[in-house]
Amino acid sequence: MSDAPAATLHWSGLTHRGKVRPNNEDTFLALNFDGHEVRYLGKIGDASLDTGDFVFAVSDGMGGAHSGEFASRIAIQKITRLLPRAYRLSAAGLEAGFSDVLRELFDAIHQELLQLGRSYSECSGMGATLTLAWFTPRWVYFGHIGDSRLYYLPKEGGIRQLSHDHSFVGWLRRQGQINEREARSHPRRNALQQALGAGHQFIDPQIGAIAHRPGDRFLLCSDGVNDGLWDNHIERLIHSPDEKRVHQPAAVRLVEEALESSGRDNLTAIVVEVGSPAPTAIRRSSASSVASVTA
Repeated sequence: MSDAPAATLHWSGLTHRGKVRPNNEDTFLALNFDGHEVRYLGKIGDASLDTGDFVFAVSDGMGGAHSGEFASRIAIQKITRLLPRAYRLSAAGLEAGFSDVLRELFDAIHQELLQLGRSYSECSGMGATLTLAWFTPRWVYFGHIGDSRLYYLPKEGGIRQLSHDHSFVGWLRRQGQINEREARSHPRRNALQQALGAGHQFIDPQIGAIAHRPGDRFLLCSDGVNDGLWDNHIERLIHSPDEKRVHQPAAVRLVEEALESSGRDNLTAIVVEVGSPAPTAIRRSSASSVASVTA
């Protein structure tokens, strides 16, 4: 193992209920953890990866009334139980396998949502998307289900969607049968084929990994952001914002621009930038250390 200093992370996150919906069913999470404790992070902060691993996640609930909000919070809260155990196994030289850990996590959330749906009529049919990025000193491991998204913006420029929209429209676009414009206007764009809970008997979450380098950026967002912003607009706001936005945290730029353009749904964004190694330990932001922040 290399003794080189670990890279740093800078993140910003924001969620907003939008202009139409009466409540916010989105939830986001920023965590720093090791084998002993889990630390909930504020919505803006800087840290070194030598303080442990980091997890960022976005979940969009569904189900009507307030059950969608409840579902997304269950999805986020479950994350704190399994990942520290995986860190301990890794530190002890026991390779747990990130894909196994993430599949176990997604299945545990799925089963709990199904059980609540069977037990309480007000929870019937409730479900949630979940997009999660787990940062280690060299890799980003990710797990995903639904139509929230994970984007990779390499330091050289450009933008690539790492997550697959679990919908027929998403499949059509991956096959090259429709383009981004056609996907955004397709009548079945919001019909999910997979989600946590929501009456689905089986799930097959997308699991993957990508190496990170200083200068790389990653975006996790709910579909409310994509409803208001094209992919090239997202890239521009993150890489080269205009004077109006340049002094804002990246997540604030995205949510405010998407809100101005649409705002028909809840909107949530987390932007994580990988920086060069620095000797500083984790620096807590002035924001309150909570698992989710709701506008």
